Amino acid sequence: MRIAIVKISALGDIVNSMVVLQFIKKNYPDSKIDWIVEKKFKGILENNHHINQIHTVQFKKIKKNKSPLLLYLELSKIKKFGKYDLVIDLQGLIKTAIISWLINSKKVIGFDAYSVRERLASYVYDQKVSIGYDQNTILRNVKLVSDALNIKITTDEINLKNSFLFSKSKLIIPESKFIVMVVSSTWKSRNYPKEKYVQIANLLKKECLVVWGNETERKKVEWMSDESNQIKVMPKLNLDELKYLISCASLLIGNDTGPSHISWALNIPSIILFGPTPVERMYQTQSNKALKSSSIINHKKLNKNDFSINEISVNEIVKIANQLLKVTP
Repeated sequence: MRIAIVKISALGDIVNSMVVLQFIKKNYPDSKIDWIVEKKFKGILENNHHINQIHTVQFKKIKKNKSPLLLYLELSKIKKFGKYDLVIDLQGLIKTAIISWLINSKKVIGFDAYSVRERLASYVYDQKVSIGYDQNTILRNVKLVSDALNIKITTDEINLKNSFLFSKSKLIIPESKFIVMVVSSTWKSRNYPKEKYVQIANLLKKECLVVWGNETERKKVEWMSDESNQIKVMPKLNLDELKYLISCASLLIGNDTGPSHISWALNIPSIILFGPTPVERMYQTQSNKALKSSSIINHKKLNKNDFSINEISVNEIVKIANQLLKVTP
């Protein structure tokens, strides 16, 4: 069986979707699975032995340049990805539905109109799956794949999953235990205050390696390093290096943003902080914890002006961190 999975963005959403790969291969060991993704996120999928081929699209570039020619060329390229028995649209946007429809396949499956953010997307699918948009992200992905392939994936299997991100990086890291801190995201309101991250590092008295992605973030983490001897600024990392760094950490502490969710995929203990975004984006376990502010979330209309993440207690984070560090090998 040839299967195409459409999940083009964003980083954390792609990571949380990739868990389905091992369950597909468990039930269909001879299947060939291709993945369609935005080019900038290709690195997160690379080196996964369950993926046969990664196809890239550049809709972000098209949106930025507003070029009809680029759009035409991109849509033409999608038609040449190959022939598939099944296309699974794990994203549920109009653009991913169009991608799914353009792929040469016998059948396209996705969420129904009441289970997606953009309801028009559902009209493309041959088979539609119903599960509330406000349900846990991982459980939504599992439900869609289970129905698409007529297989059963239990919560026990999810809890006992194998790590599913792989790296070939030779990044040099400390030999002693360290904590990774992910302190920035695309929304200011998702960012826990830098001053409080400094307090956390000083209270934990552990080496904290802080990652960054652009010059604004670099200046922020350099300020943090100046304020605490426990904080070390990492060089700018590519996705392969980021996967490797987190795979070697004793703990990750971070905002609700893509790099933070890599910890769950790698079975690394974590504390993820949620303000204006739903905690259902994370699959919580005994070693992967969420701390949510008191604000109420509308899953389909998030409030970027909700800065309630600032309310989360430093002492509560430190308490949970110390508990998780005690059980980390």
